[in-house]
Amino acid sequence: MKKMILVTSPPGCGKTRLSKRLATALSHVVYLDKDTLIPLSKQIFAVAGQPYNRSSDFFEANIRDYEYEVILALGFEALNYDDTVLINAPFSREVRDAAYMRALRDKLDGMGAKLVVIWIVTDPEVCHQRMIGRNSDRDTWKLEHWDEYIKGIDFSIPDTLGDPKTSENLLLYYNSTDEMADASLARILPLLESE
Repeated sequence: MKKMILVTSPPGCGKTRLSKRLATALSHVVYLDKDTLIPLSKQIFAVAGQPYNRSSDFFEANIRDYEYEVILALGFEALNYDDTVLINAPFSREVRDAAYMRALRDKLDGMGAKLVVIWIVTDPEVCHQRMIGRNSDRDTWKLEHWDEYIKGIDFSIPDTLGDPKTSENLLLYYNSTDEMADASLARILPLLESE
């Protein structure tokens, strides 16, 4: 069965590393990363004369939701040509919005595809250190205003997709250490391959 896999979590939890590991291990995968859209977003900031700040009100009002709309549209299109689409993007609000997730699942059902969400569970301080280490301009504001930023981030496991112990719609990937990550990959990869 065709499927769309969303690799989700707050920034810095390890989405890209996991997504690339999964895309390499699975067969017939189209890999999409929302960060690929950042050059377009930077241009919107520049044209509007706004400072580049992906945590700003301007970003929220004029860019954020459109990035998700575009990456999902690319994913839907790709499902016409291959079996699995893997999208690397936070979806941090969306996975907590039952109506949003139901609409996404319904659209995929209409395409004969299944939705699978992977939520990455990582200690916030580990995310902080990873952001420092990756030294990306998309994290500049977050790091300079860490206490303010972290107050608005929900690291808890989303419950809109059911209990991860019993639901195949939500898979948990623990990623605070390399050992945890390897064990989680070994657990979830067979689940993704068996469908």
